[in-house]
Amino acid sequence: MKFIVIGLGNFGSSLAEKLTEAGNEVIGIDTNFQRVETLKDKITFTICMDATNPESVKTLPLKDTDIVIIAIGEDKGANIMASAVMKNLHAKRLISRAIDATHENVLAAMGITEIANPEVETAEKWAKKLSLTNLLDSFELTSEYSIVEVKVPESFVGKSLDEIGFRRNYNLVVLTTIREERKESIIGVNKTIKQVQGVSSPDTVLQKGEIMVIYGHNSDIKNLLRSEG
Repeated sequence: MKFIVIGLGNFGSSLAEKLTEAGNEVIGIDTNFQRVETLKDKITFTICMDATNPESVKTLPLKDTDIVIIAIGEDKGANIMASAVMKNLHAKRLISRAIDATHENVLAAMGITEIANPEVETAEKWAKKLSLTNLLDSFELTSEYSIVEVKVPESFVGKSLDEIGFRRNYNLVVLTTIREERKESIIGVNKTIKQVQGVSSPDTVLQKGEIMVIYGHNSDIKNLLRSEG
């Protein structure tokens, strides 16, 4: 996959490096020339650029980029401006970093639905989430086993867990499913609310747009995501 990471501070640089290590093509951008120079051998490409300038940003290969991540942390204004520029240029998928609750509300009001909170989720966790198609979230129980949230693939829609044969064919267990609903907050901002559907059984039928919560070995989870991605 192809990524653009804007803001190469602690979170952005770590995320860009881990995405590169995972085999992705990553363009890292920052206004600080020293940061760009330090990372030029660790990231696929690095560019010293002001990402709040629409004319400069237009030179980037946005049409060929799968995900743009605004990782600017020290300057909320620059973060919001860069997010607005990328949204106006119709980035395929835009993820913006939020520094606090107010900042998150501003981004949500701008229509940005994917917001990273690095104070809660590490760069390593985000790199894993973004590198594997359909993986929404993960919680590592040990170095080998995880619980992950995965979008229901099209090929599974309308089928029961028994029909799919998760245990037989994938060596995995579906613990539950989650449905997402859009609800308006008290300040008028639409937010996605997750509704857990209870403990899954072999008769549970997967629906379009649902999320599966899966437990299993990391290698088996990766095999599922790659085969059904």
